Amino acid sequence: MRQIPLPIAALPAPAFDNFLPGANAPAIAHLESLSAPAAPVYLWGVSGSGKTHLMQALVHRFAQQGTRAGWFSAADPAPWANDDAWGLIAIDHCDALDAGQQHAAFTLFVEAATRGLPVIASGRVPPVDLPLREDLRTRLGWGHVFAVLPLSEPEARAALRREADRRALFFSDDVMDYLLTRFARDLKHLMALLDRLDEFSLSTKRAITVPLLKRMLAEEGKG
Repeated sequence: MRQIPLPIAALPAPAFDNFLPGANAPAIAHLESLSAPAAPVYLWGVSGSGKTHLMQALVHRFAQQGTRAGWFSAADPAPWANDDAWGLIAIDHCDALDAGQQHAAFTLFVEAATRGLPVIASGRVPPVDLPLREDLRTRLGWGHVFAVLPLSEPEARAALRREADRRALFFSDDVMDYLLTRFARDLKHLMALLDRLDEFSLSTKRAITVPLLKRMLAEEGKG
């Protein structure tokens, strides 16, 4: 019988100081200094590179200054409501916006330009390659555009080690090597895997080892 584990330590809220910058220091520096009025910012990169984390970090920084943000993504059906109390507009997953969402995003851009509000947006491809209506695509690209680059193997290793230390977990080099050579090195999925492994270790009362990791994956049907 397995032990029912205590709640796993919650991941810290996305912020600039808990994002491992790697090659993305210029983008982070720009976002940390962003204030109204400002040209739009567009972040692009592969899934899991950290685009949404950086957008949420910017929203968090504005919130600490008492400024609310409107957050939209391809998961939110149109129409999109606007709020005069917002001081920042964020649009995630722009590459997947449907026709109605593109109209809504363009309307938000017009409103933001009228009021001098910053806009932060993201997608998997650069603006020139976005499958969007031309007026929206050009607005996404006329401001500051940053490619968000995924972590290198040493950087991903450092990020995993930092999170393991925060949870007071011991990861041997063998476990770390197994994780980094058999799974994509994007932090979104690595951190989710770490979360499951932490819970599995507690529920089985076993130390985290490669055999335990393999057992967990087998039980999940992924081994």
